[in-house]
Amino acid sequence: MTRHVRKLLTIVTEAALENLLTKDLERLGAHGYTLSDARGKGSRGARTSAWDTSSNIRIEVVCDEATADAIAAHLQAHYYDNYAMILFMADVTVMRPEKF
Repeated sequence: MTRHVRKLLTIVTEAALENLLTKDLERLGAHGYTLSDARGKGSRGARTSAWDTSSNIRIEVVCDEATADAIAAHLQAHYYDNYAMILFMADVTVMRPEKF
């Protein structure tokens, strides 16, 4: 069994950005993403679980390192100053590298 290392980029941000971010991800080379509602508490307070523009979303992208870096740089440059957003990356092992 051959294993391949990719990056898992996780974005937690305001639901109001969903359409903009999904377009950005595709334009920046992500082959796909997983999007779900997110709730919790951070420096900007607690977020409820209601699925509306005042809630949070979590977007996960598995991709190569160059794509993860490009997405992260773009999001930091265009969204960090005006929106609640965090990013984190981790190495993950995938079995079907052509999917990512």
